[in-house]
Amino acid sequence: MTLRVLIVDDEPLLRAGLRSLLDNQPDLSVVGEAGDGGEVVGLVRRVNPDVVLMDVRMPGMDGIEATRRVLAEIPEPPKVLVITTFDNDDYVYDALLAGASGFLLKRARKEEFAHAIRTIAAGETLLFPDAIRRMVTARPAPSGLAPRPSSLTKRETEVLRLIATGMSNVDIAADLVISLETVKTHVGNIFGKLGAANRSQAVVFAYETGVVAPGHSLR
Repeated sequence: MTLRVLIVDDEPLLRAGLRSLLDNQPDLSVVGEAGDGGEVVGLVRRVNPDVVLMDVRMPGMDGIEATRRVLAEIPEPPKVLVITTFDNDDYVYDALLAGASGFLLKRARKEEFAHAIRTIAAGETLLFPDAIRRMVTARPAPSGLAPRPSSLTKRETEVLRLIATGMSNVDIAADLVISLETVKTHVGNIFGKLGAANRSQAVVFAYETGVVAPGHSLR
């Protein structure tokens, strides 16, 4: 199966480099490019990508608003992977709140780009707990999610804290000595109670509401 990728960045040279990099992967295909976030919704409708590589800082419509529109206006939206120059970028934090499935630094190796695209296309979330923690510490962002941490059960809170360390469902199941299906049920309940679209939003919410403290120990 070939994954279809849309590249959104205002720098033509970067787009060309990413296209060359990704088109050399046997299972990845670049199906379109855009230099402004305002073009994204229309392009997504035309080329039907599986993943959008979204720059967050663009002179027209930025990647945050473009991410919101894609997820709100496309019935079966692609996954969004935001790309940025700095891992403490406030824009990244807002993009995660908007529903992006993860982020990657532009200086990442080609293998990391390919892995990131495959990871989020498979329904996983690309989390970097240390970087998210630094963002929260530097600038707590206004939450777009309803602050209802008290609605979580003790076990759900425990699972959320493990998600915030970057652990997968399989890892959480092993850590808590429970079945994978039970973990999936807890994760689904967490998303529903917090109004989170994915793990990224849930983790940002956890930090914002104090369910996970900025000094939380990462495993």
